[in-house]
Amino acid sequence: MTFTRFIDLSGPEIERFGEDTVAVLPVGAVEQHGPHLPVATDYYMAEAVAEGAARLAGESCDITLLPGLAYTKSDEHAWSPGTLWLSARTLLSVLDDLGRSLAAGPVRRLAFLNAHGGNSALLGVALRELRTRHGLRTFLLHAALPADQGGASPAAEFGMGVHGGLKETAAMLHLHPDLVDMTQARRSVPEHLTAYEHIGFGKPVSFGWTSDDFATGNGLIGDPTGATPELGRKLVDASVSAAAAALRECARFLPDRPPTP
Repeated sequence: MTFTRFIDLSGPEIERFGEDTVAVLPVGAVEQHGPHLPVATDYYMAEAVAEGAARLAGESCDITLLPGLAYTKSDEHAWSPGTLWLSARTLLSVLDDLGRSLAAGPVRRLAFLNAHGGNSALLGVALRELRTRHGLRTFLLHAALPADQGGASPAAEFGMGVHGGLKETAAMLHLHPDLVDMTQARRSVPEHLTAYEHIGFGKPVSFGWTSDDFATGNGLIGDPTGATPELGRKLVDASVSAAAAALRECARFLPDRPPTP
């Protein structure tokens, strides 16, 4: 059972992958994250959780870590300088090309480790496209499930800590504290949305939004003010552990039969 970095291997070494080998693709983003966080926040998170989980899962199954994708679907932040984004059509094409390339070799299992909520719906489409076009068994893992997709959000954020809030800020204070400026951290929670029963983040009716739709004006949706490195370490460790457990299942998952022990 092994952990490898795909790009460090030779062609003949890659040719020896088994059908249970899982290729893990970190998927991040380069986009504004408010005035206190770097634009690469999601990319750093995807890389850190993917590598940690791949190393941990590699103790009991074969995992190979692909180079991460930094530029993805971030058009909800296109209004802000620093956001570098691909259209949905372009990103789907990139993912299809990567899947086709992997399927030309021995890789049969591909797991996306996503750290940007704006990618989730598109990656869900890509799962089936890659399955039907190239025969890959495909999986979508999240570094942390976004609050607007059913993930937990601190009570003080009213379920709206979706961008640059407590959890992301804490994670970055743990991973890259030199890139965080807590003097610029401000609470920016659109609390008036709690008045809507059906429409909102994590509610039955979702809505299309861009990060400048809200009255805060700084691109932040959440409350980063209570973030600490200690909280960040706990959150990242928990994400790594959960993702590693999921990767172990990805290595043996078959939908037409009971799982092997």
